[in-house]
Amino acid sequence: MGRAFEFRKGRKMKRWSAMAKAFTRIGKDIVMAVKEGGPNPDANSRLRAVIQNSKAVNMPKENVERAIKKATDKDTANYKEVLFEGYAPHGIAILVETATDNNNRTVANIRSYFNKCNGTMGTQGSVEFMFDHTCNFRIPTNGIDPEELELELIDFGAEEVFEDEDGILIYAPFGSFGTIQKELENRGLEILSSGFERIPQITKKLTEAQVADVEKLIEKIEEDDDVMNVYHTMEEE
Repeated sequence: MGRAFEFRKGRKMKRWSAMAKAFTRIGKDIVMAVKEGGPNPDANSRLRAVIQNSKAVNMPKENVERAIKKATDKDTANYKEVLFEGYAPHGIAILVETATDNNNRTVANIRSYFNKCNGTMGTQGSVEFMFDHTCNFRIPTNGIDPEELELELIDFGAEEVFEDEDGILIYAPFGSFGTIQKELENRGLEILSSGFERIPQITKKLTEAQVADVEKLIEKIEEDDDVMNVYHTMEEE
């Protein structure tokens, strides 16, 4: 198995465990998708993907419809996706994905978390290169052989296909998202969820006390409403 498998096994979606936070993220994704490509999911592949993800976290249909309606209102502010980079204690690289309608507020908040937890906020490009930007899709198993599917999807950019208890996961470079989404839809395969992740190229093993230092910073950052995802180079058990 490759790095995507190990990464997924380590995270186990634990960062998405807070349902309220998941709904907030989906709501922002809907706004950005509608502002970019309109409110019709049939004509907007990004919105189509977000709606699939809303089902995966059991977000009520009326919440999704309300968010789409709200996003079509010209008075609804769009969110800007901003990446923050830095180091936690013990040399652990941290990458923070945010979606914000007030960049000044978000910059000030993220900087304060790094400062309070003995971290250092870095400049643009200081740690991003340590992570592979990937896309992923989850589909039902339905008797599909992951190895055969991987061979069939290699030409569309797939790099890793494996099975877990919730279905089959397909990983590919960030730029292959649209191509693979289209191919899965053409094959009539149901996409349960999809998304993007940044997988660390190298991880560092820490002691229990050092892990606690790093997790203190990660948890602080994750509590911020503007934060969508936090990635790091700490080895996870």
